[in-house]
Amino acid sequence: MGEVIYEIHPDLCTECVGHHDKPQCQLFCPVDCIPHDPNHVESNDELMDKYKRLTAQKSASN
Repeated sequence: MGEVIYEIHPDLCTECVGHHDKPQCQLFCPVDCIPHDPNHVESNDELMDKYKRLTAQKSASN
């Protein structure tokens, strides 16, 4: 949670690749307020690599 609103950290967001078919934040947000950030465009392969890296880090810390 950010100072005033919820914020999505681009280094931690995989757009739900590896978990769901579509980004869950966009599906469940009550308003159309979650645009794609043109400064952080990633391919599905890049998002999957990030997902694998993040889940490996989480497993290593447990």
